[in-house]
Amino acid sequence: MSEVYSDRLFNGMERAEPAPGMLLVAAPGMQSEEFARSVIMLIEHDHTTTFGVNLAYRTDIAVANVLPEWAECVSKPQAMYLGGPLAHQSAVGVAVTKPEVDLVSRAHFNRLANRIALVDLTSDPAEVKPDLSGMRMFIGYSEWAPGQLAAEIERGEWFVAPCLPSDVIAAGNVDIWGDVMRRQAMPLPLFATFPAELGEN
Repeated sequence: MSEVYSDRLFNGMERAEPAPGMLLVAAPGMQSEEFARSVIMLIEHDHTTTFGVNLAYRTDIAVANVLPEWAECVSKPQAMYLGGPLAHQSAVGVAVTKPEVDLVSRAHFNRLANRIALVDLTSDPAEVKPDLSGMRMFIGYSEWAPGQLAAEIERGEWFVAPCLPSDVIAAGNVDIWGDVMRRQAMPLPLFATFPAELGEN
């Protein structure tokens, strides 16, 4: 990533700590094509492993063609999202629950943040659906080795921000990366329309 963008970002914000349920937001000018304008929701983060799913990359694959039993639970657009570059044979489900749902009491949920939970896909969708405000289904995930994410954050490749339920189930026409940037402290909103490639401007 260009050093000038790294400097501007990290001089203009307090650094939050990564944790399950938090977002990793790709800094403007991210050199990796796989992660440009990515918004990764962390599912697990400890001293041995870090992994999450990308909320920003939608595929053309219909959920009904991959996991038909879950299709009615998934928010529109009912497409699979590309969680990351690893394990594309795996599916990950993330739910946004209704406000009154007690996540601790539901065996089919693993709480990540307020109203946001990892879904046990071995559960019966009919039992899960009444608890849902919406859901997203992902192909694969993104993963970091011990110490790797900390080094990337230190280099200014990512910043950490809270995840809102609306980020998980945003409509297909929403620029999630831009939306997250706009709600941060200045000067981050100034970068909200920064293109994935400078040639796009």
